[in-house]
Amino acid sequence: MGVSIDITGLPAERIVFEPSPLAELAVALHALAEPGHHPGMQGWVTATTAALKPDLADRLTQADFLWRNTFSDIFMPFAALPERDGHPGGTLTEDLDLLDRLSDEQFVAAALEFSCGSQYAAALPSPLVDRARHDVALDLAASRGPEQLGFTQRLLADPTTVRAWVRRLLEDCDEAFFADTWRRVRVHLAADARHKTEILRHKGLEEALTAVSAALSLTGTEAGATRIEADKLSHGGTTAVDPEVGPGVTFVPSHHTWPHLLVLHASGWRPAVLYPVAGPEQARPASVEVLKLRLEALAHPIRLRLCRNIARAPYTTGELAHANDLSAPEVSRHLAVLKKAGLITTRRRGRYVLHQLDVTVVARLGSDFLEGILR
Repeated sequence: MGVSIDITGLPAERIVFEPSPLAELAVALHALAEPGHHPGMQGWVTATTAALKPDLADRLTQADFLWRNTFSDIFMPFAALPERDGHPGGTLTEDLDLLDRLSDEQFVAAALEFSCGSQYAAALPSPLVDRARHDVALDLAASRGPEQLGFTQRLLADPTTVRAWVRRLLEDCDEAFFADTWRRVRVHLAADARHKTEILRHKGLEEALTAVSAALSLTGTEAGATRIEADKLSHGGTTAVDPEVGPGVTFVPSHHTWPHLLVLHASGWRPAVLYPVAGPEQARPASVEVLKLRLEALAHPIRLRLCRNIARAPYTTGELAHANDLSAPEVSRHLAVLKKAGLITTRRRGRYVLHQLDVTVVARLGSDFLEGILR
């Protein structure tokens, strides 16, 4: 499970680290709509929300489905324009100009993520010309809610007007609060992009990915790396060596996106990764596979009973068997599952082996779970 990017034969100079004002505005709007995802930004969310004029606040509430539940590819339009070579705009206006350069088919396909879910599964025909896809889009939007249905109806009937409406709303957000926010964070984001570029240049891609996120890794053969793997609960794949869109991968640093790690992997678009540059320190973040092992290990009632014992003090296998009216081999099997999941520690005392619950790991399980599903 996860998202993979084929980089076979990709030269290092085709890997770009660069911030995007439009992508940053999108995740900032998401933080305003879902502050529970971003506990470290409560102060900014409260101050920004309080300062909004009533008209804009109402418009953002009505349009929050555009960024509450998903991050659409329209917020990284540079990835669909081969002539950009993976470079976002330097200002929000430049990014919005790039958005205007998308074809109606590109814009509509990406914007339907807001109301109809991802269209990544296949190179599907455009709902602007294919009646079957048009009807499917409306049906899916209707199941999401009236706002999504109304947006989809307008989008399919008159994409030009919807594009202008989206741009105007984002420009009003810039005037109201984002221009000041961007001035505050852009220097830090640009510095992070330069730092990651230096790591890539001097230490290689593997070190650069480690610096970006513990959820990113390289896989490949002895001859060289062939894929970037993003450890996420979603599943997908793309290539960074498609000649039609130009070879390369863009990494976009973000101040507001933690705990999300967003991977653009749409067919016909250059791969891009939006990654957080700030977040709580976590020395050993749990992978999706480890999270799955731990949740499965704790789902068994006998193992929960054993955890109750070894949370209080270290126990031997025999003591646990006696306390829970179980056989020693049965206890050993359950302890092996807990140990494989990294939930217990063991130490030897003379001829006895003592087992104890790792309460630090268990205490992090809730936040590991939340970060894993939001990543």
